[in-house]
Amino acid sequence: MAAPAPAPAAAPAPAVPAGAGSITAPMPGKVLKILVAQGAAVTAGQLVIILEAMKMENEIFTTVAGSVSQICCKEGDTVSTGDTLLVVA
Repeated sequence: MAAPAPAPAAAPAPAVPAGAGSITAPMPGKVLKILVAQGAAVTAGQLVIILEAMKMENEIFTTVAGSVSQICCKEGDTVSTGDTLLVVA
């Protein structure tokens, strides 16, 4: 008799409500490069930030389309998991 499949792990709760347009850090690291400016139009899936974690560069993409209403970090900042990096409205 086969063992039952394990239940999928619950996704961590987002730092802001879904659909709010906040892009958060998926892991602790250092902001290497911010590729957009405040007020810039962005599309869903656009590369906006490069975050260094464990000596590797990680690309951070938008999840929604809109314009960048707020940039909450600057290049060189150290961020924690869940910290808001920028907001798209």
